[in-house]
Amino acid sequence: MHVLGKAGLALTGAVLVLGGLIACSPLSAINAVTPSSSYIKTEGVAYTDSDHPRQKLDIYRPAAQADAATAKGLPVVVFFYGGSWNEGSRKDYAFVGEALSSRGIIAVLPDYRVYPEVRYPDFLKDSAQALAWTLRSLHELGGDPQRVFVMGHSAGAYNAAMLALDARWLRQAGASPDALRGWIGLAGPYDFLPIENPDVKPVFFAPDSPPDSQPVRHVQAGAPPALLIASHKDKLVSATRNTGGLATLLRAQQVPVEERYFDNTSHASLVGSLARPLRFLAPTLETVIEFIATPPPRTKAAP
Repeated sequence: MHVLGKAGLALTGAVLVLGGLIACSPLSAINAVTPSSSYIKTEGVAYTDSDHPRQKLDIYRPAAQADAATAKGLPVVVFFYGGSWNEGSRKDYAFVGEALSSRGIIAVLPDYRVYPEVRYPDFLKDSAQALAWTLRSLHELGGDPQRVFVMGHSAGAYNAAMLALDARWLRQAGASPDALRGWIGLAGPYDFLPIENPDVKPVFFAPDSPPDSQPVRHVQAGAPPALLIASHKDKLVSATRNTGGLATLLRAQQVPVEERYFDNTSHASLVGSLARPLRFLAPTLETVIEFIATPPPRTKAAP
């Protein structure tokens, strides 16, 4: 299986609709035509005691409810981007922050350290710290403690899955998956050993990759409900093995899970379809918003 590739997000085909902007990078082109009037953005908030540039996050609040005095009880989504754990920047995903905040959701977009600076599991430790910071800051953000979700695309969906399913990471950060109302994975790699992608091999110490690095190893009763979205045309991450396989395991443990597969998106353009100019590709945003608005009830863990 070929996991993730370089997710500089090759949205080139879809971005053709943006006309003269195709000279820009795909993500820059998308952000260039994404409105900013729907949100108030707070940039570069440190989520650890360190001043490391990749341990900071941006917050997108709905413009109509821009501060905690008016934004009471809003749902909160912490979104992790992909990039093979080799690259990526929260600044490239302003269109995700806009998409969520335009629907009345507080969106938190963290950076996290990547290879070669770190390997597994340090990027999970960063992700857990960012989510734990968000949970501690809900009052100041105006967020609803009963409606906190973690979401990601590609490698970021892996991060989200591990935080939701493997309690050790949030526990180390002083939090718990029990605080999550649900989690959302877009084109996530949840079962990818042995690793074939040369960019990913050193991240997970291939060929000696730890088996417990795989989200499918951590499925258990009582896990947060999941929304898993994938593309039939994904040539980088097998939707059948990863999305379908994880969904099957979750259902076997009575964990509520919804699967959605789209025909007109690829691995990369699936996340791009959250952006206003590319929503014609798939109802990705509507599917996410519906799940956040009416998540299935969470089942109890086995005694």
